[in-house]
Order: sequence, then structure tokens, then C-alpha cells
Amino acid sequence: MGKIEEQSRYKDLAVWQKSLAFADQVIDLIDNLETSRKHYRLFEQLESAATSVPMNIAEGKGRNSEKEFMRFLYIARGSLYETLTLLEIFKLRGWIISDQFNNLQEKSNEIAKMINGLIRALSK
Repeated sequence: MGKIEEQSRYKDLAVWQKSLAFADQVIDLIDNLETSRKHYRLFEQLESAATSVPMNIAEGKGRNSEKEFMRFLYIARGSLYETLTLLEIFKLRGWIISDQFNNLQEKSNEIAKMINGLIRALSK
């Protein structure tokens, strides 16, 4: 297997695929918000946190070390919880409705379970 083929193995991870789709959905949500955008830093932080999840999974997998991969999975999980906290703030501010939040929360819970499963598997 060549270096590029080996490095792209992160794309085969279901958790990476789901977190990428989750990040895309969050960006789409931000793009379609009906607000004055005077809190642009919060929007940027939400986008950053959401995209950090698949990026850290990919980076950790690319390190070719189980210990490093686990470290980046912890970072990805932290970014996922940061994303959820920001979405809670957006819901409190009335920028998103409960249905939007609940949908993203369900997806994030599934991603968190997958990350936790990978961490457990790597810990053995």
C-alpha cells in the first residue's frame, strides 16, 4: 500500500464520515440563519468547533500511532462537546429552534459513542 493510500485510510472510518456530514450540516445551518450576525465570533467558533471533529480524527489517524490517534480522538470529542454547547447557546438566543438542535444533538450523541468506542478499543 502506498503512502497516500495509507494516509487516506481515515476516510474509511465511519466516525470520520459521520462527523464530516455533521460539520457540513452545522455550516449549512449557520449559512441559513436569520439573524443580524452581530455575534459573528460565535458563528465562527461554532464552525471551527464543528469542523475540528473530523479534522482531528483524520489528523490522529494520519499519525500512524495508536497513542497519538487516541489523543486526537479525545480532542475531537472535546470539539464535539464544544459544538453542542454553542448550539445550546444558539437555541437559548432563539437563533435555532428546538427541532434543529435536537437533530444535531442526536447526531452528535452517535458520533460521541463512536469516538468513545474507538478510544476503548485503542485502550486495550
